[in-house]
Amino acid sequence: MTVARREIVEENAAGVYHCVARCVRRAFLCGQDPYTGRNFEHRKSWVQSRLQTLAEAFGVEVYAYAVMSNHLHVVLRNRPDLAAGWSAEEVVRRWLRVFPKRRTPDGRAAGPGAAAVAATAADAGRVAELRRRLSSISWFMKSLSEHIARRANREDRCRGRFWEGRFRCQRLADEAAVLTCMAYVDLNPVRARVAESPADSAFTSVFDRIRGRQGRSRVRRARRMVRAGVRLTARQRKLCAAARARSRQDRWLSRLDAEGSPLSNVSEVSYLALVDWTGRALREDKPGAIPPSVAPLLEQLEINTERWVETVERYGRLFFRVAGRAEMMSRLAGAAGLRWLRGIGASRAVFTARPRAA
Repeated sequence: MTVARREIVEENAAGVYHCVARCVRRAFLCGQDPYTGRNFEHRKSWVQSRLQTLAEAFGVEVYAYAVMSNHLHVVLRNRPDLAAGWSAEEVVRRWLRVFPKRRTPDGRAAGPGAAAVAATAADAGRVAELRRRLSSISWFMKSLSEHIARRANREDRCRGRFWEGRFRCQRLADEAAVLTCMAYVDLNPVRARVAESPADSAFTSVFDRIRGRQGRSRVRRARRMVRAGVRLTARQRKLCAAARARSRQDRWLSRLDAEGSPLSNVSEVSYLALVDWTGRALREDKPGAIPPSVAPLLEQLEINTERWVETVERYGRLFFRVAGRAEMMSRLAGAAGLRWLRGIGASRAVFTARPRAA
């Protein structure tokens, strides 16, 4: 039975969702098209840039994303509680940052004028509607997909659909589901055999997080050298500038261990270690034993360590509208007036920790 999206997404409460959008007819409109020989890889940067713009304007946090040749994955958390605290003027400015009314002669978005902001902010009904939209998963995805579709059609000088239809949405009901889905999303290029490891997986959140950490590490090293009285060479100063730019690459992504985060007990270092090991296991098809540094994280979230790699690899076929522990899925099914939700059997097998042998 098909479950309506309104039964999955709670607009008035914070929740985490996995969203997938596919190009029409699954054509290679964001990568190398093997049939025509045309290369559309540059469009991946469009998607990444638009995601960053939306993350900075919306009350929706981005935890993970992966831009593939013919589809897009994002893990989002809506924050109506955050949007509720914005002033009317801030709501209007954030909206106009995404949907500008004015443009510069070269077509770029121009900042909103004070008079336009004040006029819209004085309309309480309009502000309430914009506040709702700015914390909506649907409006976030609409603002992403429409922008990319229009830009691609302009480049192709054509009209018509760019995406197959409305995005697919899946609720991640608990921290175990969030961690598993994030790893699945971040490892899409590795699973598709287009990248050797997460560190090579451009246009994914794990790649941005790795680059950000590398950049900050190099900046700290340069600062220690300066404090020690070392005079940097021209080449070292250039490398330091590049490291500073790299250190900001992941700033727009939500911190995993931030207070109130669905993964507040998971450090970024632990997550990157988990994804790196899982990616290597997927490539080599020889998982072996989970390293001691990784196993406790899975056990803490009551995830079956013996089935972890298989779960990440088959995640898209195991879970559908909702992913999470069996008891949570049963509760959500009851709230939606259903007897069960597809994937609950996989949930019982995966999200049940098995004690390690002594």
